[in-house]
Amino acid sequence: MSLVGLLNVQPTELKFPFELKRQSSCSLQLTNKTDQYVAFKVKTTSPRKYCVRPNTGIARPGMTCIVTVIMQAQKEAPPSMQCKDKFLLQSVVVDAGATIKDLTPELFNKTRGKIVEEVKLRVIYIPANPPSPVPEESEEGSSPRSSSVDNGNEHTFLLDAVSRSFHEHKEKPSEAMSIISKLMEEKESVVQQNQKLHQELDLLRKEVARNHGGGFSIMFVTLICLIGLFIGFIMKKT
Repeated sequence: MSLVGLLNVQPTELKFPFELKRQSSCSLQLTNKTDQYVAFKVKTTSPRKYCVRPNTGIARPGMTCIVTVIMQAQKEAPPSMQCKDKFLLQSVVVDAGATIKDLTPELFNKTRGKIVEEVKLRVIYIPANPPSPVPEESEEGSSPRSSSVDNGNEHTFLLDAVSRSFHEHKEKPSEAMSIISKLMEEKESVVQQNQKLHQELDLLRKEVARNHGGGFSIMFVTLICLIGLFIGFIMKKT
């Protein structure tokens, strides 16, 4: 706060919350600490960038005036968020009963015998969304909380894997044993059928031998061939 001169100025730095493509504003509080009428005017090095309301005014004795400074939306941020813009507050004593219409540009010109006080104000940009503090990392390069969470996830994954493995190994042997048992039964059935066919073939040969005295008819030979083919097919399948 500036306590020197005609006006008390608070603050002496214009701090704007900075966010791309959004307007921001801050306020000045000007208090007349004299028993005279004091006129003021606010200037800036970047008039297209800022809007000052009001940029001129008159403060009666003991009166406080609020000046609002609006920064237009910006498309780019300055390097390292350092702003070089400046503001200048000028103040001068005027006659009692003076009005805004009496405040001409020449009133604030420095001439011999007239005192024009000036207060320079600098601009500071404040990030609108400052980054949240990063927790300290442990020696292994990760925070204790993140390590505990990772360990918990790892334990859960291992338990799930063991559970799945247990159920798979529990179900697969029973399924395999069922298939093996079924195959053994089919094989035994085929072997029994094969033995039965061999027995019937031997009986047929003996019966034909008794009836034909050792001779073989065409029908007998054909039947033997068919039975042989059938036995071969059964053996190949097993």
